[in-house]
Amino acid sequence: MPARAVTILKVVVWFACLMPLALIVCQAVTNTLGPDPTAAITHATGFWALRFLLLTLAVTPLRRLSKSLAWLIRFRKMFGNYAFFYASLHLLTYIWLYSAFSVPTMLADIEKRRFITVGFAAWLLMLPLALTSAAWAIRKLGGKRWQLLHRLIYVCGILAVIHYWWIVKPGDRSPMNVTIILAVLLLARVIWSVWHARKHTSVPAAA
Repeated sequence: MPARAVTILKVVVWFACLMPLALIVCQAVTNTLGPDPTAAITHATGFWALRFLLLTLAVTPLRRLSKSLAWLIRFRKMFGNYAFFYASLHLLTYIWLYSAFSVPTMLADIEKRRFITVGFAAWLLMLPLALTSAAWAIRKLGGKRWQLLHRLIYVCGILAVIHYWWIVKPGDRSPMNVTIILAVLLLARVIWSVWHARKHTSVPAAA
């Protein structure tokens, strides 16, 4: 894809990524969030954080399918930053609307409610990834250390899915779709690593 087209597409996608937030704000202003507005905001921001996290993880496997998809890598940082943005809004709704900024309440919840504990752990792991998403961080850390740090996104994805499973009622299978998607994306990386390692360690047959 031509560089100019990618730049235009990035602007379009950037604004599209803000649409979920715009929808939440519009529903809040028009009082159409439903009988439990706090829960609606919490669930919406959490869902979009997870979706953008999966989009971030999907970029590398998709671009490996064909050289013509190499331009997708230019969207990975954007999706990752939006995943952190919506995850931060998700956390903020809990801190503000549920806990009223009460530290004792939050500490008690983290200790008693395991879905809050694992969700907060996922956000904490996303924090250094967001802080080091810029090009200067790669130069500062070095390519290998930067890549090693950003592999935490796999752990973030797993923790986010666990958070989803633990927050729904027993018997609710709504997290199954994202669980399968995450499993496929992680498995694709394993398959690629194994294939890549075998390709580079194979000894060519003698002529």
